Amino acid sequence: MAKKAFKLSDINNLDFNNTGAWPREAKIGACVLLVVLIVLLGWYFVISDKQAELEGLESQEQQLRRTFEQEAAKAANLEPLKAQLAEMETMLRQMLRQLPSKTEMPDLIVDISQTARATGINTELFQPGAEVGKDFYAEQPISLEMNGTYHQFGRFVSGVASLPRVVIMTFHDISLAPKERKQGEPALPPGVLGLKGTIKTYRYLDESEIAAQAEAKQAVPQGGAR
Repeated sequence: MAKKAFKLSDINNLDFNNTGAWPREAKIGACVLLVVLIVLLGWYFVISDKQAELEGLESQEQQLRRTFEQEAAKAANLEPLKAQLAEMETMLRQMLRQLPSKTEMPDLIVDISQTARATGINTELFQPGAEVGKDFYAEQPISLEMNGTYHQFGRFVSGVASLPRVVIMTFHDISLAPKERKQGEPALPPGVLGLKGTIKTYRYLDESEIAAQAEAKQAVPQGGAR
């Protein structure tokens, strides 16, 4: 006599306390459901977390790849940039060599003062300050108080620019306003301006001065050193 085929409607008739007596089809179906349940639980508790971790690692990999490409591009341009910087430093040194030397600086200061006098400017103060050394040059500040017309100041600047030696002169904290007559002074001609401030002129440092300046920097104790 043939066995009766197992149907889904027969599930309610199964004895869950005696699974060994279940029909073969029911046992196979239960095993399949158990495997599916284990896979789903494994994916939920293990694989889903690993998936998120994998996505994070992939994003980090892309960021690192972009960073590597950027740094590789910088490294490829490093040597040309170093060569360009060395060339610019050489050009700067050559340009600075056209400035006055240490021995010419006193005469240059006198020439600037005499140029102002030659244009008719009244110089009340012309006081050179302490020289300040830089990497390849030194700057000489000069405090000024002068009275003159607009055109006289223009001729003064033009006269300094036409001196035999190359002169770089910059103006700092300059005040230019109509000159006020002090009590007891004679009346001023119309258009007289009062100039107050500081000009800076520059000279180049020779090799010995640059070397001495470098040694002085090295001799300065580092912060926190004893």
